[in-house]
Amino acid sequence: MNDTQHKLNAALGQALKGRITRREFTQLALASGVTLAAANSMFTKAWADEPKKGGNFKVGVGHGATTDSMDPGLYPDQFTGTALWGTLANSLTEIDADGNVMGDIAESFESSDGAKKWVFKVRNGVTFHNGKTVTADDVIASLQHHLGENSKSAAKSLLKEVAVMKADGPNTVVFELTGGNADFPYTVSDYHMPIMPKNPDGTVDWQSGIRTGAYKLDKFDPGVQASFTKNENYYKPGKGWFDTVQFLSIKDSAARTNALLSGEIHYMDRCDLKTLDQLKANPDLTVSEITGYGHYIYVMNVTQKPFDDVNVRMAIKYSMPRDAILESVFLGHGTVGNDNPIAPTVKFAIDPMPKHTYDPAKSKEYLKKAGLDSLAFDLSVADAAFAGAVDAALLWKEKAKDCGIDINVIKEPEDGYWDNVWLKKPFVASYWSGRPTVDWMMTTAYAADAAWNDTFWKNAKFNELLIAARSETDEAKRAAMYAEMQQILHDDGGLVNMLFNSYVEAHAKNLGHGKVAANWQLDGMRVAERWWFTS
Repeated sequence: MNDTQHKLNAALGQALKGRITRREFTQLALASGVTLAAANSMFTKAWADEPKKGGNFKVGVGHGATTDSMDPGLYPDQFTGTALWGTLANSLTEIDADGNVMGDIAESFESSDGAKKWVFKVRNGVTFHNGKTVTADDVIASLQHHLGENSKSAAKSLLKEVAVMKADGPNTVVFELTGGNADFPYTVSDYHMPIMPKNPDGTVDWQSGIRTGAYKLDKFDPGVQASFTKNENYYKPGKGWFDTVQFLSIKDSAARTNALLSGEIHYMDRCDLKTLDQLKANPDLTVSEITGYGHYIYVMNVTQKPFDDVNVRMAIKYSMPRDAILESVFLGHGTVGNDNPIAPTVKFAIDPMPKHTYDPAKSKEYLKKAGLDSLAFDLSVADAAFAGAVDAALLWKEKAKDCGIDINVIKEPEDGYWDNVWLKKPFVASYWSGRPTVDWMMTTAYAADAAWNDTFWKNAKFNELLIAARSETDEAKRAAMYAEMQQILHDDGGLVNMLFNSYVEAHAKNLGHGKVAANWQLDGMRVAERWWFTS
């Protein structure tokens, strides 16, 4: 950057702070050899990009159920995750827009003893919404909340390796693990682990919704909406620009689209790919597409017949027309999956072989190995799992006939899908946002004791490698272990990974933002904290 650019950027900063007028900036730019049109363009763009306080931000989310709870261990999807975590709360750490882990409630963290011991320093000056200062005791109680004997928390398996949690003064938390884990700071960024106030009896107050985030909870109607007011004492400078925020559960994609087009909401997730042209044609809207770690899958309970036979599972995997589904249902917005839940952009990811492509001959070959001439089963689906889940299942049903497989597609109710169908019915549509590390994804969804092991799959070698890789500090050895785990899951597991999806979302053009994170939908589920109105 040359001296002229430095001077103009400095002048822009002064203008945006009201210290010089637009006219004075223009005169300076002209004197520096910049044309009038260029000077005006620079000022307009800078002003549009500058965060502005105020406004009532409304978001339409394609998830939400009447069974949703304030208990963070039970948050099932992007509605509770974005509203009750990303807007309302903070974890010890967070993932930035580049996929790196950084401190959040914790200002720093460091390891020793081969990553078996981790020390986190709690940031000074962080307060809960009731004014209470956050201490190490609050952190410990918040994580202990997930570890009770009868806990159903999705975070329980992630924290199982923690042998000791103790405070070393009011602002220091020491974790001693059963084995080394270089990814532990990533683990405690999980949206199921917000920091909550400790009660006198050692439990935490999860019921009231008092957290630390950029916004305070006004009202939560499960399956309907959640509304918030700006937290004036938020500890992060330059975050939380809106006066109020409201999340509306609008599970029908057409209804979400109409709400955005009519101005009822300013942002929607999970756009209907068939109507993208309608959104793109509107001059007041912007459509964004980001490739993250998320994947659309169908999962079978491998403890139930006929899915307890690996040959049946393989026959099913070869019966799915993934390429045809990607093009006809998702209009090319994604990447075909290969029954591995680790996204290609994640460190240590591999593409297992052979490819599970649509192959009727191979499918019939595996049915024969299972002692079958044909196969019939029920598949429970709803677009609550992911937009297009029903259409994809119907196309699969038609093509599977040529493999000797009869799929009875059962369209389940949208509301309550995650409570009444997922983890309940033997073969269902499912969705994972993915995770930024191999260990995190596998521990959450495929470890033998994981609360969200939606295939109910238990493989002794896989679980042995999972523990060993976590503490391996030699990257080449760790990579080999993770490669073997992905291959085992590909060959033996109960998931059919149809595709890695793109996050296709749309919003009003007068919304500003920085680089958008890809670790979760809705800008890492922190859209309310990170975005602002430009006008």
